[in-house]
Amino acid sequence: MSDSKYIDLFAGAGGLSEGFLRAGFNPIAHVERDEAASFTLRTRAAYYYLIESKKEDIYFKYLKGEINRKELYASVPDYILNSIINKPIGPEYNSQIHSLIEKQLDGGEVDLIIGGPPCQAYSVVGRARSANNMKGDSRNYLYLEYANYLERYRPKMFVFENVMGLRSAGGGVYLENMKRIFDEKGYSFTEFYVNASDYGVLQNRKRILIVGWIKDFVPNISDLSNPKINLSGKVNDIFEDLPTVKDGDKLDKFRAYANPKNNYLNQSGIRNGVEILTQHITRPHNDQDKEIYKIAVDKWSEKKERLSYNDLPDRLKTHNNQHSFLDRFKVVGKDESSSQTVVAHIAKDGHYYIHPDLDQNRSISVREAARLQSFPDDFYFEGVREGANRTAAFKQIGNAVPPLMAEKIAKYLKPEL
Repeated sequence: MSDSKYIDLFAGAGGLSEGFLRAGFNPIAHVERDEAASFTLRTRAAYYYLIESKKEDIYFKYLKGEINRKELYASVPDYILNSIINKPIGPEYNSQIHSLIEKQLDGGEVDLIIGGPPCQAYSVVGRARSANNMKGDSRNYLYLEYANYLERYRPKMFVFENVMGLRSAGGGVYLENMKRIFDEKGYSFTEFYVNASDYGVLQNRKRILIVGWIKDFVPNISDLSNPKINLSGKVNDIFEDLPTVKDGDKLDKFRAYANPKNNYLNQSGIRNGVEILTQHITRPHNDQDKEIYKIAVDKWSEKKERLSYNDLPDRLKTHNNQHSFLDRFKVVGKDESSSQTVVAHIAKDGHYYIHPDLDQNRSISVREAARLQSFPDDFYFEGVREGANRTAAFKQIGNAVPPLMAEKIAKYLKPEL
């Protein structure tokens, strides 16, 4: 573990942090308001502690369902669990958060702050679904809180990640305000437009990355928009070793793999030697949806064409909107080098993520979505209650930063710290 200490703000399920951990950085605290995601962070923190303590069998027993979450956490020191701060960042709770962070720091300094505020307020899709274009949404201004944490902890560097819609949100005013306030807090920065697919992730996921550094510190930062990554594959690489499951399958822990791991799964670290498959669970679908899925898969398989909602027979149409979201039913193309972007809306329905195998005739599973985001198979997504939490897991996965991309970025930045 490196001496470089970091705080993860708006941590979500910890995709960004996972990358920095794998690159050898040392997490001091994760701050996350969502309770389910905070349990996920605690479980992952327990994993790292147990791996380092040569007690990984305890974690494996948890993945197999041989011990429960309470028993898992009982095997970990309190300071590890307390590093996960389940509170919303803002004036009401900041003093409590600072107190908890500083207890974890114990007089030490912070080298790095990572994270990005919730993206729905900046997302083009989020604004399209909002009646007032998300004007007045308090999440539009959480970057001010991020800047205040920079001012308090004075890290050498920061990494701020968000959606491409940040460029156009508010006519570009939020992005310009961010730049201005980062400058006022004493930080220089550079802005990158990155795509996860350029980092070996099998997903087309474009994001803004702002990397900043304190003004008396001059790092030599690589062009993160054009990484040199020798890793590629096809989307089918994340499907081919998984057992066949039907819609509505709830077997959470644990399954056997159907096939050995392929080169992509090995090189990406998705299958990293822990041969315990969990959360290959699926949502149920009604007969009408499954008929639509069949039409969509047939059209894609035969012609490489996407289904337009207007092309469906009238008996399968459930609304009269003939103009918006016409591609709401979309197959995950197995022969493609990257899938469509995995977003949090996958928690609502799976229509935009139809599995390419007609025999399974379903939307993708939690584990398949996690793999498209490059999460390793030993990464377990929790809910507030223990057990299969499909909706909570999908939401966390859709909101996450792909760990494989985060790891490569962290490795680029590590020499500067």
